[in-house]
Amino acid sequence: MSETNPRDALVVGGGVAGLTAATFLARAGLDTLVVNAGESIVRRNAHLENVPGFPAGVNSRLFTDLLTEQAERAGADRLTGLVIDLDVLGTEDDPLFRATVETGEGEQTVTAYRVIAASWSDASYLEDTGVELRSAGSKTYVDVDDLGRTAVPGLYAAGRLTEIYHQTVVAAGDAAETAITLVHDSGTAFYNDWVAPEGYFTGRGREVPPACEEIDADERARRERESREVMQEFFDDDHPDPQRTHPSLVEDELGRLDQ
Repeated sequence: MSETNPRDALVVGGGVAGLTAATFLARAGLDTLVVNAGESIVRRNAHLENVPGFPAGVNSRLFTDLLTEQAERAGADRLTGLVIDLDVLGTEDDPLFRATVETGEGEQTVTAYRVIAASWSDASYLEDTGVELRSAGSKTYVDVDDLGRTAVPGLYAAGRLTEIYHQTVVAAGDAAETAITLVHDSGTAFYNDWVAPEGYFTGRGREVPPACEEIDADERARRERESREVMQEFFDDDHPDPQRTHPSLVEDELGRLDQ
């Protein structure tokens, strides 16, 4: 089965970088699909430190669950599968791509006007696109400019795939910047992803900028209440998934430890 209508944005990879990018894209109103083949490497971490907002650290599997929930609540769709090929169909001024995805039910194709590659550490599907790749032992990195653009118009890369520091918060920040770059390149009106109190702009005689909104006291209280409820539900009990380590250390392709 294949999608017939092009997506605004396709994100390849559902780890920290991919899910962060998807959240920003979807919140900007872009029709966004995340294709992910397996568990994020960050889930091998026994306890995730150095992430803003978690002063005592956080369970790495819970953290990626939270990122998934956030991307979905923003409006991003997800597809489980491996992107095995990416074809460049469009032009410099009118980009279009076709991804071939290997799923549990067979191959399907997805078309999108723009693509963010965030699939550490797989870059094989990019080999025929014209992007600049650099091999370093068993790893392959994608060359990008300072804002995440590759040499192919409409094709971006984010996260560890671009050889940035191997830190969760760095991957998230890099992906956010790359996603905002894509939003601007697409011509989508975007000022700031900002929810302001009622009157913040209009009370000064200004229109509410694109991608911003003003909310009154009742709506603010509702969102704060919902935020507490969602977080309490996520943190209510121990995470059910087994801890991961390197797959070579255990007889499990994902490296899951017995608990």
